[in-house]
Amino acid sequence: MRTTARLLSAVLAVGGVAAMAAAPAQAKECFNKAAEGVALTEGLAHFQVDAALLQSTDWSIYFTWVSGNGTPGYTFGPRRYKCSPAAIGWSCHGEAKLCKL
Repeated sequence: MRTTARLLSAVLAVGGVAAMAAAPAQAKECFNKAAEGVALTEGLAHFQVDAALLQSTDWSIYFTWVSGNGTPGYTFGPRRYKCSPAAIGWSCHGEAKLCKL
């Protein structure tokens, strides 16, 4: 009986691996993020939002993005900002959808 249980367990484990391997290549994990940025200009506040979104996702893509080389391994969807003048400069709240490829 134990041999049968072990064999069944092994078959299920292999079947599970095969099912995972059969997942489409386009499958990706997407998630929404939000952040806030404060700076002297509205454009710099947008940059602060983008930086915070990437830092909270993966520091390595943040450093790559800052160096001008995009976000390898991720899509960084369109950002939405809501900005208003602050006491000094601008305050922006932003959102984006990121997908890990």
